[in-house]
Amino acid sequence: MRGLPALLPVLSLALAQTVIPFWHTAGPPGDRVLEEAIRSFNAGQNAYRLEARYVGDYREAGVKLLSALRAGGAPALFHAELSFLPRLAQEGVALPLDPYLQNLPQDLHPEALRAAQVKGKTYGLPLGLSVPALYYNKDAFRAKGLRAPRTWAEVEEAAAKLTSRTAKGLVVSTDIWSFNAVVMSLGGSLVKDGLPAFTSKEVVEALEMLYRMVQRGHAQARNLAEASFAVADFLRTKAFMGLAPTTALPVVLSQTSLPFGVGMAPLPRREGGAVPLSGAALVVLKGASPEGARGAVAFWLHFLEPRRQAAWVRTTWYLPLRRAAEAELKDFLQDPERQAVFAQGEVARPWSQDPELVVWYGYLEEALEKSLKQGVRPREALEEAQKRALAAEKR
Repeated sequence: MRGLPALLPVLSLALAQTVIPFWHTAGPPGDRVLEEAIRSFNAGQNAYRLEARYVGDYREAGVKLLSALRAGGAPALFHAELSFLPRLAQEGVALPLDPYLQNLPQDLHPEALRAAQVKGKTYGLPLGLSVPALYYNKDAFRAKGLRAPRTWAEVEEAAAKLTSRTAKGLVVSTDIWSFNAVVMSLGGSLVKDGLPAFTSKEVVEALEMLYRMVQRGHAQARNLAEASFAVADFLRTKAFMGLAPTTALPVVLSQTSLPFGVGMAPLPRREGGAVPLSGAALVVLKGASPEGARGAVAFWLHFLEPRRQAAWVRTTWYLPLRRAAEAELKDFLQDPERQAVFAQGEVARPWSQDPELVVWYGYLEEALEKSLKQGVRPREALEEAQKRALAAEKR
């Protein structure tokens, strides 16, 4: 019994602590930075304790969350891909966080917080935001006397010159993110006034351009199931250009060394065009207590500490969310190619803030695959996708 008084403060502390189950999607190499942040947050204060669990990539995590919401057992805190966030907000699954966001860092980039807002309310706390890059094989470009393309016409020209009997100039993915990046760069949108806009001028133009390169034999199309093959095409010099987020290259470099130099260039963009701001945010789910929401915000602010934010950026190539972190990244941002690609943050906007797109995008991806892999003409494929999306909207 003599030890009981000594145990009472410990027991009292344990009872008072708010435990926050946290499902995240951070795989290598960024997982080690996130896990360090969780450990140091838990060790540095006694009010909250994050219990983290990795639940796969964005799509896998979304499926697991929907299943948990139906069956019970969803976490208090979820690492949601940005296009999934509006749906969670619309269905009342994500809690608005504005009441908990007093005294935010003054140097926080305003577009960062806007990326996690839906209809003016903040439903997410941005953890990592990226922009697209046009990756290219520097050795192959040098051999052909080419420079990094600055327009889509130059992409087509380079793809033609790089194509040989055994390799294509460009690898094209039929996933919605990649296609939407091209559409946005042309000044278009997949959604207009809350309805699908799959047959709009820029959407048709984007698919016709990709279709043209595939039909001429200058580009290799890969669907989502073939994502690993798309990466392999580039790594094995079966293709010499590809579109991917800034975060893609660090993932590859963490797993293998490359036998050639990799260049990165900003996404070609016409006047009035934009680039997609992609990534994920922390979302507090319904059922979480006010203390749980406060704990989520406290962890986010801990994660935004400038040196930790700089380590996150160096490791993952996400954009820095605070200007104070940029001071820690002067050497990293001096690289001219990286600097030019990261500067796209000034013209970036969330790639999707329309909750309906989560319902429709499967129809569009099927249309992209039919056109780019099966040869169906772009307008015909897009018209079918538009009809199916509108029919789903009426149900």
